[in-house]
Amino acid sequence: MVQLYNCHPFGSQRIVPTKQAPEVFCCGRDSVFVTSAGGCKVEVFTVCQELCQPLCSFNTLGKVLQMHYSDIGDYLVTIEEKNNISSLRTYVNWRCQSTGSSRVSVRMVGLQPDTLSTASSKDQMEIIEMPLSENPLRLSCCPMRGDLLVGCKSKLVVFSMKYISIHGIPVLDFDRSMVLHISGIVPVEVYFCANFISIMSELEVLVFRMTSECQEVLPNISTAVPDLGKRPEKGTKNTLPSTSSHLSECEDFVVFDRPVELIGEECKSCNIVITPESTGLSVDLRTKFCVSYLLYRRFAPDFTDGLSVETIRLHSLQLMPVYKTGSHVPAKAGNTKKDLLSIFCFFSMPHAGYLYSLLNTVQLVSVYQYPERSQQAVLTPQLLHVITRNNLQCFTVRCSAVIVREEDPYIDTTMKTCPPVSMDVCTLRMQLFIGLKAIQHFNNYIVILTKADIEEVPDKRKNSKRLSKKLGYTKTKALSDTEPGWNLYIVSTTPPVQLYREMVEYSKKYDTVKTQGSIHLLSEAHLLLRSALMNPDLVNPAEKEELEAAFRESCGHLGDCFSRLETKKSHLALPYYKMSCLSVSEVIDRVLSKDFPQEYGKGFMFYLKHSLCEDLEEQLSEEMALMVLQIFKTAEPQQIPNVLSSPCMVNVCPANAMAFLEKLESNACSAVISLTKAAMALRMQDLQKYEAEMNRHPEVLLLYGFLEEPRLLMIRKNKEIIPTEMALKLRDTLPGLLIAALVAFHENSKINLKEAELFFKVLCQNYDDDVPQMLVDFWEARLSSYPPDSVLQDVMGKLTSYYVCRICKPKHVCTKSLKSAEDLRNSCSHFGVISPWVLKMVYSGPSPCDHCGDLIKLQSLLCGPSLDVASFLPFLDFIPQDNNAHLSIHLICATRLLNYESSIERLLDRCPEAVTSYAKHEIKEGSQALWWNKLLPELCTRIRDSRNTNEIFISSLKDTLEMISMELDLQDFLNVLPDDGIAAFFLPYLVNQSDKKLVI
Repeated sequence: MVQLYNCHPFGSQRIVPTKQAPEVFCCGRDSVFVTSAGGCKVEVFTVCQELCQPLCSFNTLGKVLQMHYSDIGDYLVTIEEKNNISSLRTYVNWRCQSTGSSRVSVRMVGLQPDTLSTASSKDQMEIIEMPLSENPLRLSCCPMRGDLLVGCKSKLVVFSMKYISIHGIPVLDFDRSMVLHISGIVPVEVYFCANFISIMSELEVLVFRMTSECQEVLPNISTAVPDLGKRPEKGTKNTLPSTSSHLSECEDFVVFDRPVELIGEECKSCNIVITPESTGLSVDLRTKFCVSYLLYRRFAPDFTDGLSVETIRLHSLQLMPVYKTGSHVPAKAGNTKKDLLSIFCFFSMPHAGYLYSLLNTVQLVSVYQYPERSQQAVLTPQLLHVITRNNLQCFTVRCSAVIVREEDPYIDTTMKTCPPVSMDVCTLRMQLFIGLKAIQHFNNYIVILTKADIEEVPDKRKNSKRLSKKLGYTKTKALSDTEPGWNLYIVSTTPPVQLYREMVEYSKKYDTVKTQGSIHLLSEAHLLLRSALMNPDLVNPAEKEELEAAFRESCGHLGDCFSRLETKKSHLALPYYKMSCLSVSEVIDRVLSKDFPQEYGKGFMFYLKHSLCEDLEEQLSEEMALMVLQIFKTAEPQQIPNVLSSPCMVNVCPANAMAFLEKLESNACSAVISLTKAAMALRMQDLQKYEAEMNRHPEVLLLYGFLEEPRLLMIRKNKEIIPTEMALKLRDTLPGLLIAALVAFHENSKINLKEAELFFKVLCQNYDDDVPQMLVDFWEARLSSYPPDSVLQDVMGKLTSYYVCRICKPKHVCTKSLKSAEDLRNSCSHFGVISPWVLKMVYSGPSPCDHCGDLIKLQSLLCGPSLDVASFLPFLDFIPQDNNAHLSIHLICATRLLNYESSIERLLDRCPEAVTSYAKHEIKEGSQALWWNKLLPELCTRIRDSRNTNEIFISSLKDTLEMISMELDLQDFLNVLPDDGIAAFFLPYLVNQSDKKLVI
């Protein structure tokens, strides 16, 4: 694997035209702030396109030791020294100095400047004094909110930025909102971003998060973090000294602290204590702030090899936020919100740098090994820039890959993917500069300070002349033999698309030699574009379109690389080609133009198979379809039937396809080959050939063939299911096979019920029925295949709704179904045996058309064990009771709900001949009292009212008396007889009761 490339991530460079040697500088937005050694003056230079011009200058109240610019709030904060006393000051509205105004006001933080007039406050600079109980050591401004963090020896002070209204004009101010008392470490560097704070000493780094809840929000520990040092076991005391020295003497021994890495709750064992104290006026004092430890890392020198602390002293601590695209709000009064997407922590040793991800999971993303000792480094979303004594180095980063996987843990699919986070980092460039001292970054620029030693001045002159030939700026003061050379350079970084194209061109060197080397560099270029597309400031439509086009192009290049691989990663050709938005024809042309004849990579075949298996709208031309057949004939001939079933191959010549299939069939015969040949025969309108192929296998094997390749019967197009020509043929010739195939599709999750409904509606669209009979046959067949309960209830609901609709239409077109009611009862237990009294009701009077059997099927379902009657009750409102057949549906439901009395009354009124059968079949066990308490009195009453002329009632009464006489004792039998009855009528039953008594 090649680790060092020779690309050009740095563009033009210009010299900041400061007159004195810079000592401290910072930058941001469009400006560079410079102070000279021992000076009390800040020079400001504006950077615009190819120019770097003086903007303004202003005096400070003391010697500037450190300074930091905040883009949010547009203020400059400094640590100044005067009379050996360090002070913290903020310079607000400093841009007015560029207009020539020299008005300056000084005020204390938190005090409203009521003395300022509205007119004067607009054109004067303000200096805000920020008193501290300890000398300030380090500064950091939050890039999201503009808040200020000040590091002291034993505490961290947070100043919240805010705007106050003075005479209706917003004025920037600060509130000392929190003090974090620290013990166990003296901060050498601090960094502040949102609620994340990192502090660093010479050999230690601690990152924690401030929360307003008492419950700590700790991140998950990523399993990807390697064990870079032995972690302390529970119960083991790891004492860390509070000074910068990590050596302690114990009598005659020297004790060394071991290197350690702790994550999450483990960090509490590092013995660094952070105690928050709310102090701000704008903060609710009742709010409790908690510290959530995220990361602790300690390094230790190996004195056995002669190393000292200097060789591993940490530097360049940084927290880098990444915002959601489109969430950036221009910094202005009262509106500085940005939505945080992820946050990264970087810190560096002289020979190695460490990049961690913090937001969702704490994980070590990358370890950077420098070829020589580094002095300072700066991390950007696209690249890492490191300076050594004489080199500006540029390394790739993995931030965009981490973010993509945090947003979508399932990024690696057949539709999309991203280069792995674990990919080796590489160096893109090592640019020569002499005497590098410091580096900072803003926008698309890098600012570097160079100070050459005396003996290096001649080389420096020559190098400066070469590097600044595009500028026109020259130093006005000649360098003497005793004066060191210095320069403050502003180096523009190469636009992402331009650098991407150079990396693509560079990758061609490894294209034919080593594919993995080409993939590596192309993956780096891909991540570079991903990162550029995540930039929230990307608002220019033309620039965004250019980046998106380059991104698609990069996906195509990666697809080309993986298509030639024969490894386990070759499948990545599919998602990269998908992301490139290239058509199948374009991909085939790209691959065939690069590969040798009859040599197709595993990745390309994986892409081609999956693309042809998907329901794409693209239709290959006849020539391209023939080329696809030739590719599969060479590489994977057994896939030809599946390839021919693809919607993309609709333009294939059927005769050529038949020739390929016959060649394949000569080696191995199968049902799917015969079915594919039958489909081609239909396209050729050769019905004789079609029938011959369909008769070569029994229907069971044909069914398995359709299950292997469902596209022989249906094609998906967007959300539509379109029947094929073969499906239309089977509809007219073998409907049972077609329905069995659809049932098999549904059982194997190749189609759902809604899609099956669409399929049959399109298949039978020339018929007048709203619900095609074939769809009803499918539902009945699916019910007979005993589906799971969720499908069962759904299918039952559809069937009952259809049956109800049919029996409520006296005049409807009768269509013969595949299975009669008797067939369904014999093959499916969900259809129950119809009770005899129901049959008597149906045959006792006029009924709706029973040719199609819908009424009997509905009765059978209601009599079965599976249909929930309660769910069927709403349908009863649509079923009239104008005939006994319809009434039977109502009585079946009432009976299953145990409403026997009302059912008996309705039968006596509408169909008395069925009442005895109903009683014998339904009234059993605990409900037998209805025979003598309900049925007997009702029959007697009705016989009396009809004057003994109704033979049906008399016959029912005889059956009732016979049953009662068998169930009741003589005395109970006499008690239930009517008082006004005729003794001669009941005499035979009394004799039977007497005989039964004598026998007993």
